[in-house]
Amino acid sequence: RENKINKQKGIIKMANIYRTHNCGELRATNINEEVRLAGFVQTIRNLGKMMFIDLRDEFGITQIIVNNDNQELENMAKEVRKGIIEAVYNAQSGHPGGSLSVADILTVLYFNELNIDEKNPKWEDRDRMVLSKGHCSPALYSCLANRGFFPVEDLKTFRKLDSYLQGHPDMNKIPGVDMTTGSLGQGLSAANGMAIAGKLDKKDYRVYAILGDGEIEERQVWEAAMASARYKLDNLCIFVDNNNLQIDGTIEEVMSPYPIDEKFKSFGFEMVKIDGHNTQEILDAFDVAKHVKGK
Repeated sequence: RENKINKQKGIIKMANIYRTHNCGELRATNINEEVRLAGFVQTIRNLGKMMFIDLRDEFGITQIIVNNDNQELENMAKEVRKGIIEAVYNAQSGHPGGSLSVADILTVLYFNELNIDEKNPKWEDRDRMVLSKGHCSPALYSCLANRGFFPVEDLKTFRKLDSYLQGHPDMNKIPGVDMTTGSLGQGLSAANGMAIAGKLDKKDYRVYAILGDGEIEERQVWEAAMASARYKLDNLCIFVDNNNLQIDGTIEEVMSPYPIDEKFKSFGFEMVKIDGHNTQEILDAFDVAKHVKGK
């Protein structure tokens, strides 16, 4: 995977760096001759910060969009938040708080980290993402819609009787959803299975899971954490969304899992504490995770 990324970054160095007003809008056409003559016929996505390269023309590059500025990710996070509010408002039900608290992390995942293809949602070599706190589906749906898995307009049908956008993610009905979730505490177990399968199949995809801080009061989470360590799943990365709230109050009032970081460390995880709304801290955490080996 690292050799592949380095090769792709080499391609970028042979081209000018373009800043776009928004994703999908090319603002320059001055491509180096070396790149134009390479004749690549493939799509390379998700390099660095908001980088998209589309190499489709047999005789040269038809589109290149590269932006190393976190501002694009932060702008996209605003669009994701708009989608969350749009969905919950039109449904007159849902979980806006937990969805908004994870909006930035999901934005960085879907617009910077995940190796996925919206035109081929079941691509065998794609990265996987499990939203274990499945009731926060509006955040996931907004990211998927803005990434192009389905129309953004469909967010207004959230939780409607005839809509495929159910209150909880359904991998059988919604393009881009890797795991049906909603029963809290089960997501890490599913993510473990995906990560183990990747190792058995000698695949280089990565698996990501997002858990809620109230959710980790579930015993199954810690059984799964033991399994993550036992099988040395260094292709797995989890986020615990520590917004300190659950349906009956603060997590301290209900059943405190603090100190969360020390607990996961004791189960063999490499832990990083960040501000989940700070784009650069999120990006740095992903960089740390990619270099952790053997756990």
